[in-house]
Parts: sequence; structure tokens; C-alpha cells
Amino acid sequence: MRTPLLFLVCAVLITSCRSKKTADLLIYNATIYTVDSQFSKAEAMAIADGKILATGAKAELTNTFSFKDSLDAEDKYIYPGFIDAHAHFAGYAQSLTEINLFNTNSWDSIIARVARYQSPTGDTSGWIVGRGWDQNDWPVKAFPTNELLNARFPDRPVYLVRIDGHAAIANNKALELAGVKAGDKISGGEFIMQNGRLTGVLVDNAMDRVAARIPSPTDKDFEKSLQLAQQNCFAAGLTTIHDCGLNYEVVEKIKSFQEKGSLKMRLFVLLSDAKKNYDYLASRGTVKTERLKVSGFKLYGDGALGSRGACLLKDYSDQPGWRGFLLSSAAHFDSMAALIIKNKWQMCTHAIGDSGNRVVLNIYAKYLNGKNDLRWRVEHAQVINEKDFHYFKDYNIIPSVQPTHATSDMYWAGDRLGKDRLKGAYAYQQLLQQNGWIPLGTDFPVEDISPFKTFYAAVIRKDEKGFPAGGFQMENALTREQALRGMTIWAARSAFEEPEKGSLEAGKLADFVILDQDIMAVPEQSLLHTRVLKTFLNGEMVYKN
Repeated sequence: MRTPLLFLVCAVLITSCRSKKTADLLIYNATIYTVDSQFSKAEAMAIADGKILATGAKAELTNTFSFKDSLDAEDKYIYPGFIDAHAHFAGYAQSLTEINLFNTNSWDSIIARVARYQSPTGDTSGWIVGRGWDQNDWPVKAFPTNELLNARFPDRPVYLVRIDGHAAIANNKALELAGVKAGDKISGGEFIMQNGRLTGVLVDNAMDRVAARIPSPTDKDFEKSLQLAQQNCFAAGLTTIHDCGLNYEVVEKIKSFQEKGSLKMRLFVLLSDAKKNYDYLASRGTVKTERLKVSGFKLYGDGALGSRGACLLKDYSDQPGWRGFLLSSAAHFDSMAALIIKNKWQMCTHAIGDSGNRVVLNIYAKYLNGKNDLRWRVEHAQVINEKDFHYFKDYNIIPSVQPTHATSDMYWAGDRLGKDRLKGAYAYQQLLQQNGWIPLGTDFPVEDISPFKTFYAAVIRKDEKGFPAGGFQMENALTREQALRGMTIWAARSAFEEPEKGSLEAGKLADFVILDQDIMAVPEQSLLHTRVLKTFLNGEMVYKN
């Protein structure tokens, strides 16, 4: 009797093994935040062909699947790959090749950095370009003038962009090459003058005159800078970036790098507001590959608050008689909205000031005409008049916000806006309540690329030193769950990509990160010390600490 019984047991085991589905990877011994609709957690995850097969208990998954490989997560914490819903990936890549002017404490320190600059190519005659200065961090908070640059570099053009990308200072050689003269005027921008002469400071559209003269990098150099930017992003746990505002020629280069495998980062690209880009998408239709999607446009409503280009309904509190400006006419935004809705594209518009936001919201309302699922976005939605919040709910307009802007601006935003107007600024909780969801980003390289700084600013609303003690306007802080959703599933949703990414559910892309601590539970003082241990894209490990 023993021989038939042994044969039966073996047959059952063989049949059981044959009935199991084959999977590539088992991740186990983890706390996995799936960020599904129930915000459920799991201890293991099965992956095959770059996608998630299932999450659940290890025993359950090993009974269902036969695995080629496994990874013990060693009691660490797994989250969906972070998605930055508003950034400038290509711009960040380019900034890595330029002079870093971030965290400088005076105009003199800027001059010192520029003077020490040595081109990686050994060039001693070409353009000197840098980014990151912010006069609001200096003892003298006025815009600088270019006399020192002229003295140091009389024959070499210098162009230094402010931290927000909405102002720059150029030396006289750069102005000369661009044909900029004292008294020049431009719509949606300003060539700042002092005592009848150019100071070198260019605001918003005025910047284009000079920037257009700067030689573009070679394709090889551009590819290298993108790869460096990609590795920095993977190290931060970012697996998808919304690149807000590119020309189609840059998109085509990125696409070619992705196709040959030298660039793996997933990108959702919003094309810049230019006729050639509208013509491109009209002739091509939506661009959709495994790692790239192009289906909408980024327009610029107004400038930035820090450079006083944001368009306000009333005067700046610290500059009477000045209200900022729109970067294009309201008629232009209206005509582009008509074109975009006709072609069923997505419209995403930068708006900072309460007047800039009101103009954009009114135009959106005209074309959206009530409830809809077109997901038109207002990028930043930074200062909203109390009478205008309802537009987001009434027309399903999506506020796409960057929490670190609040903690970067909180030191001086009240000076610009005044106490009463400040209440409607950086109002993330109030904006979230309009539709029940809100995508989060960083706007890097304006801010740091770190998702943990985004999370900390959204939830804790303090700077890295713990200031202010009670948090900045805490009535508009997000909960930890809301912030995590904003960096994952809601960010995916803002690009119509939630069916494929943003949560760890069966059928979705295996994009995830393993962290050394649980950001949903650790004390606030520990959040900014969170480390990314591993980042996975398509089930492939693309970063290991």
C-alpha cells in the first residue's frame, strides 16, 4: 500500500507545481503601503514582466506562484515609486552643468562663485551660466546690479538665473550680444532700469532676449546631463517626473534616448505654449510609449511672487503702486483654451498671484462649462482670493501644488501679500477639499528634488530647523495619508495615468521604493533623515544605497 500512496503524493505535488504561475520576483518581509483605495498594507509582493501580479501574505503568494528570484526586504518599508507632478527634469539636467548659486547669502558671494568658475571643457571665452540666487536670502533684499559682473567679465557674457526661473541678471556683454538697450520694453516682462541705465536684471519675458543667445548643448552632452539627473532622481525615490514646459525638439531627443535605452526615467511632458508645439501634437497625436507621454500644454499666466512678477488684484504690500503682470494677454489664454479643448488636450497653466489665478480660472470655467473629467490643471495655485476657491470644485479644476514653496516663501510672503491676503496662499488643505484630491510636486530645480522635503513641508509645514514652532498656517497642512497620495496615486491621476501607476496593485507597473523607516509613523524630526535603500522601475532595481 505504501508504493501507491507515495506515488499519489508525488503526483499531487507535481500537479500542484505545474499549476502555479511563474513570477520573476517575490518581495517579502516588508511593510508595503499599496496606496490603493482602502490604503491597505501587505507583507509581500509578486512581480512578473515588469508588473505587479499580487500583494498579500508571503505564504499566500508562494502557494500561488513559482518565483525565479526573491528579495528579503528585512522588515523595511515599501511605497509606490514617487511621482513629481510638477518639475523641470530637462532644466534640472542642464542646471547640473552650470554654476550652482543656491544657498548663497549675498551678492558678493555670488560674484565669488562666478569668479572661481572653471568650465569642465576648459572654455575660457564662452558663456558663463548659473542658477539659484535669491535676493530674499540676503541682508539687502533688493535686486542686484551688474557693475561687479561687468568689472570681472568685461568681454565674456554672463547670465545668472534667479532661483524661481522668473528673473535673471546679465552682464553688459551678454546684453550687448542680445541687442538689449536702455529703454527697451517688452510685454509680460521688464528690463529693470536704475538712474537711466540697465541694471542687468531681466524679469520674465525679458529673459528670453538674452537666453536665446546662449548656445545649446550638444546631443551627447545633453544625454549625459539627463543621465546624471536621472540617477539623482532614482536616488531620491522618484520614478516618474512631470516635466512642465518643453519644446517638441527636446521631447524628440528624450524619446530617442529612451528608445536606445540610455534614459529610463518615466516622463509625462507638457509642451510649452508655442505654435510649433501645438502643430507638432496636432500632427502627431498623443505621444505614448512605455516611458513617455505627451498629451497637454503648459502655459504661463504670470510671474513669481519672489521677483514680484506674480499678478495681484491689489498692490504689493511692500511695493505700493505695483501689481505684477500677466505674461500674455487674457485673450491669448482664451484662444489657446479654445484650441486645446477642441483637440481634447490637457491644459495646465502656471498661476501664482490672485489676479493671475482669477484670469485663468475664469477662462477655464468658460470652456469646461461645469462638471467634467478633463483634468485641466492650475500649476502652483499659490495665492487664491477667498471668492475664487469654488471654481476648482464647480469645474473640476485640479490644483497642482508644490509644498516646499510654502516653507521657502513663508519668511517673506507676508511682506509681499499682507496678513489678510496671506490666508489664501499655500492653502493646500482648502484646495484639496474642492475635489477631494491634489497632486504634489517640487518644481525642481527651483526647489530640492527630495520627495521627503515635499512630504515634510505638506504635513509639518516647517523648515529644516523646525521653524516656526507651531508650523506655518497649519490649518492648511495635509495629513500623512493625503501627502503620500499626492506624491503617488493623485500625481498619476493628474496625468490620466492612474490605471498603470501610482499604487501597488495587480496589473500596475512595478515601480516602487524601499525606505529605511516608515514615513507614515516616525516622529516629525526624523522625516528628513529618511533614506532610500532601493528604487525599482519595471521590477528592475535602478538604484541601491
